[in-house]
Amino acid sequence: MDYILSLIGPMVDGTAVTLQMFFVTIVLSLPLGLGLAMARISRFAALSGAVGVYIWLMRGTPLMLQLLFVYYGLPFIPYIGVTLPEFPAAACAFVLNYAAYFAEIFRAGIQSIERGQYEGAKVLGMTYPQTMRRVILPQVIKRVLPPVSNETITLVKDTSLIYVLAMNDLLRVTRSIVQRDFDLTPFAVAAVFYLAMTFALTWMFEKMEKRYAVYDE
Repeated sequence: MDYILSLIGPMVDGTAVTLQMFFVTIVLSLPLGLGLAMARISRFAALSGAVGVYIWLMRGTPLMLQLLFVYYGLPFIPYIGVTLPEFPAAACAFVLNYAAYFAEIFRAGIQSIERGQYEGAKVLGMTYPQTMRRVILPQVIKRVLPPVSNETITLVKDTSLIYVLAMNDLLRVTRSIVQRDFDLTPFAVAAVFYLAMTFALTWMFEKMEKRYAVYDE
């Protein structure tokens, strides 16, 4: 028991890094994903096509490859090359990747709303932004909550990829302790930490689904 208690301190420090990456990614990628979804369904073919290519690129290549490119490859791009520290580089890669997935979720949610609701709002004199804000988006949020929940839980686990940049997240701290002590107990403790985080997210999204259930047909 004393050994397990001695693991808590360093693992809490590693969890803090994991949670920082999680919150930065979720706060930035959700609005960016919504903006990309709006651009994807835009009437402007060039804009819609450009966003389509971006989404295809982000979803079609591994997140770790994007992570390595932003950190190691970006500085070598002629004229626009820039060197980012570990955390901003990782956050940039995560936000760009997850925004693409959220964009497709939001696009599917928006396009699932019946056309008659747009026409009804127009008859009532609403502008397009008012229709989106007051009529469409509340229903979209209700419909996309389950897939957004899945992506958010996946994000918690994907944050472990930042170990390739030598950042001391929960998994890297755990692996270091295992290699130091030749004991697998830290892996079990780390699993409890991850399960606690995903349990909190699951509980939060269940509450949100009940709240937005008022928009059910």
